[in-house]
Amino acid sequence: MIKEPYLAAPERYNDGGMKYRRCGNSGVMLPEVSLGFWHNFGATDPLERSSEICRYAFDHGITHFDLANNYGPPYGSAEETLGRLMSTDFRPYRDELFISTKAGYDMWPGPYGNWGSRKYLIASLDQSLRRMNIDYVDLFYSHRYDPHTPLEETLQALVDIVRQGKALYVGISRWPLEATRTAYHYLKQHDVPLLIYQGRLNMLDRAPQEEGIMDFCAEHGVGFISFSPLAQGLLTDRYLKGIPEDSRMKKGKFLRPDMLTDEVLIKIRQWNEQADARGETLAEMALAWILQQRGVTSVLVGASSTAQLEKNLKCVGAADRPAYNL
Repeated sequence: MIKEPYLAAPERYNDGGMKYRRCGNSGVMLPEVSLGFWHNFGATDPLERSSEICRYAFDHGITHFDLANNYGPPYGSAEETLGRLMSTDFRPYRDELFISTKAGYDMWPGPYGNWGSRKYLIASLDQSLRRMNIDYVDLFYSHRYDPHTPLEETLQALVDIVRQGKALYVGISRWPLEATRTAYHYLKQHDVPLLIYQGRLNMLDRAPQEEGIMDFCAEHGVGFISFSPLAQGLLTDRYLKGIPEDSRMKKGKFLRPDMLTDEVLIKIRQWNEQADARGETLAEMALAWILQQRGVTSVLVGASSTAQLEKNLKCVGAADRPAYNL
């Protein structure tokens, strides 16, 4: 069966649909909801389903696709999936897309396939560009803080990646506050501003707020994007009655059964009641709560179906809702 050529929905930027927020003090506008490729886009997932999800996302104004070198499984395969979709679906729309990738976690064996050395970051990005079938990324992240490599080496690699035309912007993910301060000032001094910080923020995990990272970003014109906004499914109706047999938690890789403590279960049931009283689902409320927090630019959601993505998009416009007291 021959697949019909993809033509993006003409109304994808119409008023009443996706809303966009300025990323810090930059010229970049990101959608309030961005699509993350951490799960559901690897080699073990049907390419047709990945195409359907990405088409639906773009048709509804999601212009930001977020990847990393080791997303899959196996490592690299999520980027390969995007590379195939660039060839079949999105090549005509490349300049409308904001594509990010990262390096920092383990990717290949040996001493040069992990952490934050100049050798690893530059080699990894070169590989990522080949897998994604693109000439540059819009945003390249240092995926995690490296306590062993001098910060100046990691940061100068980011500067040089931009100057080489391999990325338009750079960001950092999961760096501690003091290292973030260093990154901000070093990059500013080298005329490659820190565009964005990616951190885990959700109603169960507020570390970036508690550690002062979000205040720092807001005060210095750095964007903030939240990953794992639904706590890998805990902040949905999936676990309100315990652990389903077919759930991600039952498999126990990233979301472990011991994470659903009695205290957490009580919290999510209470929040579910609050959401219901507002005419919202727990997931919608969880996403909208993040979008109401100071300095947040976007939330990164995963999706295993277009129906799931459609539900997540109901959080758009959260700034116009009554504030949440959670």
